[in-house]
Amino acid sequence: MSLFWIVLRQLAEIEAMATSKKVITSDEWEKKLNDVKIRKEDMNRLVMNFLVTEGCVEAAEKFRMESGTKPDIDIATITERMAVKKAVQCGNVEDAIERVNDLNPEILDTNPQLFFHLQQQRLIELIRNGKVEEALEFAQEELAPRGEENQGFLEELERTVALLAFDDVANCPIGELLDISQRLKTASEVNAAILTSQSHEKDPKLPSLLKMLIWAQNQLDEKAVYPRIDHLPTATLGDPAV
Repeated sequence: MSLFWIVLRQLAEIEAMATSKKVITSDEWEKKLNDVKIRKEDMNRLVMNFLVTEGCVEAAEKFRMESGTKPDIDIATITERMAVKKAVQCGNVEDAIERVNDLNPEILDTNPQLFFHLQQQRLIELIRNGKVEEALEFAQEELAPRGEENQGFLEELERTVALLAFDDVANCPIGELLDISQRLKTASEVNAAILTSQSHEKDPKLPSLLKMLIWAQNQLDEKAVYPRIDHLPTATLGDPAV
């Protein structure tokens, strides 16, 4: 992200200037860009990090073959991780738990919050499917004991069980628990835990770098007029408006 460092450097250079904004021409900006050298290997690792973290198995394998960039985890485990994530997203929580344990039993053994949320999602799926008696039995046997040990768990359990008090659960005050977003939230939590267990970042680096770039540009906007990037997908430099 050479542009990010250029923006920070430019901020430092004009920090002590008068209140009037400095104007940086396109030619000057391009020269600064060209003066910063970024190794292709570093850019390739950034791309591979994104593909691995996001679970793009085929793309990661193809990129490995074309660029020679080795991922920092076994690509085969990406397929297993995505299978777990998909199972949760489809409401097959029991299958997801089995797959996590096959992948690494310590993930759930050492993360009681994650295990509770998976069990909570199982309860939600039972309620979604109208299995009231089974849902109550499951809540009492599997979740209530954990709620007794953790006040936060108890509050989440009570909120989930409260779904049974409504005839139209989809439109009740806590109906969002049945939304697909709840499944996605739980799936993301499992995905992050698996990545952490593999000593890998739970979030890709690229989005964080882009956020840093946006922040740096906003800071520089107060000090100077320069060719900023307004459209991140194309990264096109705009003409500085004086």
